[in-house]
Amino acid sequence: MAPGREQAYAVSLEDVQAAAARIAPFAHRTPVMTCSAIDKAAGFSIFFKCEQFQKGGAFKFRGACNAVQALSEEQRRCGVVTHSSGNHALSLALAAQLADIPAYIVVPSNTPQVKQDAVAGYAGLVELCEPSMDAREAGAAAVQARTGATFVSPYNNAAVMAGQGTLALELLEQAGELDAIFVPISGGGLSSGIATAAKALQPGIKIILAEPRGWNDAADVAASKAEGRLRMDLPKPATIADGLQGRMGDLTWPVIRDRTDAVIAVTETEIVAAMQLIYERMKVVVEPSGAVGLAAALSPRLAPTLGPDVRLRRVAVVLSGGNVDFGARGFWRAWLPPE
Repeated sequence: MAPGREQAYAVSLEDVQAAAARIAPFAHRTPVMTCSAIDKAAGFSIFFKCEQFQKGGAFKFRGACNAVQALSEEQRRCGVVTHSSGNHALSLALAAQLADIPAYIVVPSNTPQVKQDAVAGYAGLVELCEPSMDAREAGAAAVQARTGATFVSPYNNAAVMAGQGTLALELLEQAGELDAIFVPISGGGLSSGIATAAKALQPGIKIILAEPRGWNDAADVAASKAEGRLRMDLPKPATIADGLQGRMGDLTWPVIRDRTDAVIAVTETEIVAAMQLIYERMKVVVEPSGAVGLAAALSPRLAPTLGPDVRLRRVAVVLSGGNVDFGARGFWRAWLPPE
């Protein structure tokens, strides 16, 4: 952001374009795929932005890389820190490794060893904490105090939001004019970045958010949009899409509030059905969180939510990641016969 420039939101199109130039030497330009069988099921043409082929296996590398590359020389010497056990942890560790700076990753002690090993494989410095949000935040704060490292939020960070928005720049170049983009949402970094860039380039485009309802009916984004205020009081969803259990922040919420058009909360059955369709028809791997966008595009609640005046012909669905956990507690165990 240029010195002295005022803006109503944390990021602008110019910030996203600057991020695209910054991460170009490091990030993959991921492909867009189509599938006629899924188009037929949906009733419109879908362009799938395949972020499971991004470095680290998810879109998170875009934001993490931009945040790292935007650091000053003094900040680089001290490194970066975050608290995460998911794709952001992997992505920040990898981005820091590429920049040859330390990355301190605070992870809950109950995080599967395979995930801890993956972070360490990217030279991330794993620091364990008790499995609670308070402990995670306290752990990251302790690392900051000890090392001077810069904290990089998984989503509530302007550089991260701008980095995620680079996905939209690529997508619109690859797919052309679109009626809508379906985006999985949790903390809102991806959604706010995409909305910022896409609305600036194609003002009429609809940004449709997809979130898991969960077994406990905890769709906080839908509730927040409906009430026009950030709902922080709802429990996180109990869902197979465990990458979508975050909460929007003070930077992401204003963009979500003002620049997105609808929220479709999908069921666990719809998420699994979308994953199965992607596996069987497209022959690619997506994690549950990555399939939520397609679940929303196929949902019977889509048309009533958008209203009779909205007709979709050409849309994009973000397949946000492909890091499926095939460990002992993985969802796939439910499909196996008893031993």
